[in-house]
Amino acid sequence: MAEDGPVATGAPFNEPAPDGTWASEKEADAAGARRGIVPLLTLGLTAALLLAALTSAATGAYEIPFGDVLGSVQHRLGLGGRPLDRVAESVLWNVRLPRVVLGLLVGASLGCAGALMQGVFGNPLAEPGVIGVSSGAAVGAVAAITFGLDFLGTWTLPTAAFVLGLGTVLLVYSLSREGGRTEVVTLILTGIAVTAFAGALIGLFLFFADNAQLSQITFWQLGSLSAATWSKVLAVLPCAVVGLLVAPLCARQLDLLALGERPARHLGVDVERLRLTLILVIALLTSAAVSVSGVISFVGLLVPHLLRMAAGPGHRFLVPGSALAGALVLVVADLAARTVAEPAELPLGVLTALIGSPFFFWLLRRTRRRQGGWA
Repeated sequence: MAEDGPVATGAPFNEPAPDGTWASEKEADAAGARRGIVPLLTLGLTAALLLAALTSAATGAYEIPFGDVLGSVQHRLGLGGRPLDRVAESVLWNVRLPRVVLGLLVGASLGCAGALMQGVFGNPLAEPGVIGVSSGAAVGAVAAITFGLDFLGTWTLPTAAFVLGLGTVLLVYSLSREGGRTEVVTLILTGIAVTAFAGALIGLFLFFADNAQLSQITFWQLGSLSAATWSKVLAVLPCAVVGLLVAPLCARQLDLLALGERPARHLGVDVERLRLTLILVIALLTSAAVSVSGVISFVGLLVPHLLRMAAGPGHRFLVPGSALAGALVLVVADLAARTVAEPAELPLGVLTALIGSPFFFWLLRRTRRRQGGWA
């Protein structure tokens, strides 16, 4: 008979057993330390986000002091303060704040979608583009530009990107479904195939586009928040709110799914239903974000993994924490994109890729060393 104690659970050495006990005292101590860091990390991320948003609203070609920004916001909210002069008020409320708020929503959506993707696929290297949402949205946007579609006015391009992004994910899911079930490997391979087909369509559209359209397509694909308006904020807001509210409700089930599909089913998780729900949430968050900002890579990969390294794999913090950290990363990146090369503005997607690509390479090397190779 096995001895009583944490090792007798049959759980892997570095993972919690299904009954909640830990495989070693060392891991139990590590888990306790990580739980203790969660409140501090949440507080730090929140404070940093507020500071970054205030700095971004105040910084630019037309400088606005921090105190004036706060005073204007308080005045608009009816909490005292005072309005600025006409030019400063226009710059703050028509240019800066829509961009900051849109950055918050897009960053939170991409960060949360990345955490969900990694939980659904059980792989810390997964990101929302795996299931084709970014490539599908790009097809919609490029098609709208190439064919001069204008049936919704300024809303045509974001609407086409959103609809095609969401539709691509549904197509990937339906093609990978067999016998009422969807295997993760099949889903990934189907996503790769559909993404390749979407890339071919984009290349075909580029062939027929003129020089002006090519410039517009290139600018959209590089990613930017420079065209932010309050109307775009309102367009993203419902999708972001719905996705960000639904995602944390699935945190416990994602923790159980991390034990494996079979153990999760034995513990009462409807794996197929959970996977479908989360894929739809991922598609909603990502397609809404991409439709107004263009393709911004590596946020969904970088943010959840850094938080997982700092606070552990528990999704009760990881999912909302990734939304908070994603918003922080995108606001800071956007501030850098428009100030580093003043008066020019760097494409936001290029900046995140320049930072994210080396991190991804380091992550691959680190994972390979820890596993002793891939074979």
